[in-house]
Amino acid sequence: MVERAVTYGCGTGPPGSASEEDREIWGKKLDFLLSVIGFAVDLANVWRFPYLCYKNGGGAFLIPYILFLVIAGMPLFYMELALGQYNREGAATVWKICPVFKGVGYTVILIALYVGFYYNVIIAWSLHYLFSSMTSELPWLRCDNAWNSQNCTDPKTINGSIIGNGTRGVLHLHESKGIQDLGLPRWELTLCLVVVVFILYFSLWKGVKSSGKVVYITATMPYVVLFVLLIRGVTLPGAMNGIRAYLHIDLKRLNNLEVWIDAATQIFYSLGAGFGVLIAFASYNKFDNNCYRDALLTSTVNCITSFLSGFAIFSVLGYMAFKHGVNIEDVATEGAGLVFIIYPEAISTLPGSTFWAIVFFIMLLTLGIDSAMGGMEAVLTGLTDDFKILKRNRKLFTFATAFGTFLFALLCTTNGGIYVLTLLDKYAAGTSILFAVLIEAIGVSWFYGVDRFSEDVERMMGFKPGLYWRLCWKFVSPAFLLFVVIASTLTSSGLNYDDYTFPDWSNVIGWGVAMSSMLFVPIYAMYKFFSVPGTLREVSIKTAFEHLKHKNTRNLLSKSCLAE
Repeated sequence: MVERAVTYGCGTGPPGSASEEDREIWGKKLDFLLSVIGFAVDLANVWRFPYLCYKNGGGAFLIPYILFLVIAGMPLFYMELALGQYNREGAATVWKICPVFKGVGYTVILIALYVGFYYNVIIAWSLHYLFSSMTSELPWLRCDNAWNSQNCTDPKTINGSIIGNGTRGVLHLHESKGIQDLGLPRWELTLCLVVVVFILYFSLWKGVKSSGKVVYITATMPYVVLFVLLIRGVTLPGAMNGIRAYLHIDLKRLNNLEVWIDAATQIFYSLGAGFGVLIAFASYNKFDNNCYRDALLTSTVNCITSFLSGFAIFSVLGYMAFKHGVNIEDVATEGAGLVFIIYPEAISTLPGSTFWAIVFFIMLLTLGIDSAMGGMEAVLTGLTDDFKILKRNRKLFTFATAFGTFLFALLCTTNGGIYVLTLLDKYAAGTSILFAVLIEAIGVSWFYGVDRFSEDVERMMGFKPGLYWRLCWKFVSPAFLLFVVIASTLTSSGLNYDDYTFPDWSNVIGWGVAMSSMLFVPIYAMYKFFSVPGTLREVSIKTAFEHLKHKNTRNLLSKSCLAE
């Protein structure tokens, strides 16, 4: 049962809160922890980290990865949890601490919405594959299906040059010539998408009261399945070759700047800072919750999961390479191609392949659902906290948001949907999300102030963040983000999917999508500057003094409530 807390009145809301307004809190601490872990541990842990580790020097890649985790990933994770918990607001209204930066909140909300457009389709693909697997013989083992291309070859006899041809047909990718040739939505994928949207709606319509219970299944099931797949994988012939390829140590790769860029971007995307989700989830915590311990625990669990998933993936890839007499590099890939083409084809050659396929796609389904729930909750919390009419009609607004994502997602259910998905994946949450978190870190550390923020943390937990955390927030994390933004921009190239190169106009559309969210930052700052009297500095911290003047009152009220 979700408890209710009176904001400000009993020390559960921050100074300057809106007036005696009830805000639900997590029923149990475990609800929050599982929600955060479920959001952070997503499909990228399975389809991106293992490949990056393999590509960038194996065990050597862990050096920059762990370094960036410690100096930037964890500090940003901790900062967002503390920011949301102290202010008890979503991604937009949390910027009452520094109003000129409120545009950042709208930026991350819009990015979360964009991600929902295509992420829900990935979950629908998982559901479609799951249903397709519920047969005595996996459909991509045969070439007599209506959707098979002319090049289809029996997976048990194929060589390295045409691996993945059978599973590729399940999504009808061969029927599209490119992003200019999408076709109509496929009814099977559309029905699966409808199911996904309904699951999300009924998981979120009552807020954390409902979503906090769903994650007991969606956040724990992937670990059970991953363990089962790991045990099966390491017993396969050739598995050790795959694992050795995954973990081989090539320290010379550390001389390559690309390795450091990959490590920096992966740690950032893996932890999920900047999407507004951590702020939204933490805003439903009790005021005195130890979010410092939560940040260390959940970020560590997330990174360990990424590392362990590599064993489950590369043991099977090693088996596939052994089976077909090819090298690991011929089967190793990342992204949707790994989990929807290569891996399913690998397990289709195993004894009891139907069981292993069902288990694998259940893992993908649960990995996707709780991450999609987190993204949509960031949108819902961010906007309902900002517009009270939406809060009063939460169920209707949840339905409208879910239905809106469904309509846009139909583009990704077409024969050429993979091309739309690839475009959105690169531009909707690429440079734009890095830019948003950079501005967020600058706003908190330099405009609101690290000292003031540290006092807020002390107010919640009874101790100030150590010197290490304060230095990271003020200098290291912003410098890290600036490096990642510049590096990702300079190394950005044209869009490709396998051998297909996207036309120039699609890249223009992609940058238009990216700019549509980023422009909220300067536009809102200019609006605030011209609508509020005073200098830029005065405008940016206008409410900070109001926030500050209530602190002594807040301490007294908090102690009084605790005493009662």
